[in-house]
Amino acid sequence: MIEWSEQHQMLRDAIRRFIEDEIKPNLEELEHGDTPPYDVLRKMLRTFGIDQMAKQRFEKRLAKDRAIEEAHARGEKAPRGAKQEEEREGDGTGDSAAMQLIPIIELCRYCPGMVTAMGVSVGLTAQAILSKGTVRQKERWALPLLTMEKIGAWAITEPDSGSDAFGSMKSTAKRRGDDYVLNGSKTFITNGPYADTIVFICKLDEGNEPRDRKVLHFVLERGMPGLTQSKPLRKMGLHSSPTGQLFLEDVVVEKERLLGESEEAAAKAGRSGAKATFSMERVGVASMALGIVEQCLELSLGYARSRVQFGRPIGEFQLIQLKLAKMEVARMNLQNIVFRQIELSASGKGMTLAEASACKLYAAQAAVEVAIEAVQLFGGNGYMAEYQVEQLARDAKVLQIYAGTDEIQVSQIARSLLAG
Repeated sequence: MIEWSEQHQMLRDAIRRFIEDEIKPNLEELEHGDTPPYDVLRKMLRTFGIDQMAKQRFEKRLAKDRAIEEAHARGEKAPRGAKQEEEREGDGTGDSAAMQLIPIIELCRYCPGMVTAMGVSVGLTAQAILSKGTVRQKERWALPLLTMEKIGAWAITEPDSGSDAFGSMKSTAKRRGDDYVLNGSKTFITNGPYADTIVFICKLDEGNEPRDRKVLHFVLERGMPGLTQSKPLRKMGLHSSPTGQLFLEDVVVEKERLLGESEEAAAKAGRSGAKATFSMERVGVASMALGIVEQCLELSLGYARSRVQFGRPIGEFQLIQLKLAKMEVARMNLQNIVFRQIELSASGKGMTLAEASACKLYAAQAAVEVAIEAVQLFGGNGYMAEYQVEQLARDAKVLQIYAGTDEIQVSQIARSLLAG
């Protein structure tokens, strides 16, 4: 893929009109008020039929999963090619992937936080259940997340863990008869304050050393006894993405809430499942960065043409031209990364964790550099909240932190290269 098709451009234009009508007039309230972003996101999904497409894909996938599970229950092999088709499903054109990425790009031109809130619910939380859960668990929890009827949170980060998510994890599950008792806390959890469904990641405490414990995923729901969801935390950027803390004190859960519904299956998928989720999150950063960079470039071009200093537009000065040229190079590179993602999806493939890490490393750095240069180009005005580049600079920074810091991406890429 080398350019957007006419169909893609029509969707982009429609999304832009929706943003002009529904988001821009309410941006101040979404960013600095007490209005969660979920109602407008649900309206967007309904308006463009995204919720119905998600429902159709879910039903198609569930039918395959049910056939595989029923075959295993009879002691038979899965239907030929069913598992490979489930894992590597592509439409041959990339249109499905493109239609999912275009709303992300366009939303990030104005409100990257909304993309984070939506992505964690529809993406990370729902996909964790779809990839590791049983058919019964998928039927119970996945579809309302995919349509945003319910809000999801994926809870792995803890106050003392950060980049060492597994090694420093202190949250525990202990067996109590046929149930489990969960204790611990999580922080920096996107959608945490408002989540209806939470994938909670912890370790099975069998009296062994913490680093040797199995990693398990449990599905929790708002209002469970012993589960406390904090109010939204104040933070540097992504104000339209509610972030909070979770506190668990003797939360009793039945085995049916353990993803996979058996310790063996859950432990086998525990760390690999979280890493797969990280890979998905890292790949998504490229589209977010592209939206931020496109908007910064557009705003900077307008300002360079209209801002007059020393008797002429500042766009005539070479140092300003250098900034604009570098922004355009970053935009082109990011767009090509997005096109590669679409091509891979069309052929039923995905990026390895190392490839996803490389994409995230470059995309995050490019977004931050372009946004900061946009602020510099605007001068004193760029530092004022009245001008959007101020918001985009704050929002871009988190791309270098969440889903693994830049330093973690470097480590992942280097380990992969050295192992090869």
